[in-house]
Amino acid sequence: MLPQIDDVIEFCCKILENTQIEAAVKKSKRGAVATGGGAIIGGLLGGPPGIFIGGTLGSAVGWLMTRDQFRPLHQIIMEMSPKQKKKLYSAVMEKLGNLAWDNLPELILSVIRNASLMTQILDILESFAKEQLKAKVKHGKK
Repeated sequence: MLPQIDDVIEFCCKILENTQIEAAVKKSKRGAVATGGGAIIGGLLGGPPGIFIGGTLGSAVGWLMTRDQFRPLHQIIMEMSPKQKKKLYSAVMEKLGNLAWDNLPELILSVIRNASLMTQILDILESFAKEQLKAKVKHGKK
């Protein structure tokens, strides 16, 4: 990954650290494994009725495991794949376009000083989370 991509991803995280934007990314694979595992174990232990009971209990466990688990958006961004980070980099760089910067602190200061640009960057980050990561986004903590 180019150092500039890393700088822009770190910039996004630094900007988000001062917000209360949180996101929940669904983990449907875990839920499917719990449901299927419950049905298999139930079937082995109780035959056809066990499949029904195990599948039902597995589904309940799967739901508990995958219900909305909100975390700060900057943490989710740090855990993204390189491909996702490159997409986010492209989206942010489109907005930063002609802004001149040589290092990360300079970039952060330039954006913080421009309230309109700061709002636009936050909007890009929120939209990216919703559209690319299929995350549920909320502002502020409960």
